[in-house]
Amino acid sequence: MQQPPKLTAGSAGFTLAGLDNRSATILRELVELYIHTGEPVGSRSLSRRLPLGLSPASIRNVMADLEEAGLLYAPHTSAGRLPTDRGLRLFVDGLLEFGDLGEAERESISARCAASGRSLQETLGEAGQMLSGLAGAAGLVVAPKGEAPVRHIEFVALGPGRALVVLVAADGQVENRVIEVPAGLPASSLQQASNYLNARLSGRTLDETRLAVSGEILANRTALDALTTQVVETGMATWGSGATGGSLIIRGQAKLLENLDQLARVQEIQALFDRLEAQETVLRLLDLAQRGEGVQIFIGAESGLFSTAGLSMVVSPFRNGQEKIVGAIGVIGPTRINYGRVIPVVDYTARVIGRLLG
Repeated sequence: MQQPPKLTAGSAGFTLAGLDNRSATILRELVELYIHTGEPVGSRSLSRRLPLGLSPASIRNVMADLEEAGLLYAPHTSAGRLPTDRGLRLFVDGLLEFGDLGEAERESISARCAASGRSLQETLGEAGQMLSGLAGAAGLVVAPKGEAPVRHIEFVALGPGRALVVLVAADGQVENRVIEVPAGLPASSLQQASNYLNARLSGRTLDETRLAVSGEILANRTALDALTTQVVETGMATWGSGATGGSLIIRGQAKLLENLDQLARVQEIQALFDRLEAQETVLRLLDLAQRGEGVQIFIGAESGLFSTAGLSMVVSPFRNGQEKIVGAIGVIGPTRINYGRVIPVVDYTARVIGRLLG
């Protein structure tokens, strides 16, 4: 029998203290029905599903108590009830029943994540795409920071004030970053910056190259003009120094935009994507994943990453062969994602990635 995944609450968890068995049963059934349909749940629907022999009127009284406790709320357009973020947190922490991954499912996940013939970046991207499809949400992977020697660095002009930094590692991994450059910077300065850095790689890692270049710049031994020196410093800084977690891979973004007919909601989701692209968000995601053992669940604004209502994040860290946390994998989706299904899938996928890195 597969062991259930370890869970850590995204914030201080709410306990079941104060809820009798009938109230807890009604809350669990209501949340599960909401996750299945996405619609407000009425007392009559619950009375047909619950084996308690309660009338709709009795269930309405319990629902009113749960609403007063801040666990349910009533939308303006319906007589039914929906769970609040607090109600969902209570459900996840104390009432959720996990699905069990069968042997065929575990073999399928392992096969999708197999690294044979692919770079690590491609393997992690496939894992994120797989989670997106299984969860009906956006798949997220915080990829490990490359520690292989750097083979080549290139600066490519994108337009006024912007350039692309392309880094190719000795193991074939490619990372791209967009940086700001001085307005009116000549193309020759980008080429000079590329030549200068490539001449100093010689089997060094990115951190080793950064230290060597910083020393030369401080000692004024670069023979670079001021604008080119600024490009080199910006290009080196964009990967951060000593940071864990190299980049964020996002798959299935369109799933968060499905069924959104309000322009304001579309703009909120697009703003979320913009925040996810920021490097500090990558580090924040990894920090959140390391808060405890196993899978982390963040409902609504609990993660501090976004204030967008109606979203949840399920994320788990993965470790290398030295048992050091080097990345994280998970999903961001609507609060009505199937937690009982998604949590064990995220947990097992993180374990598979960890075995590959080991």
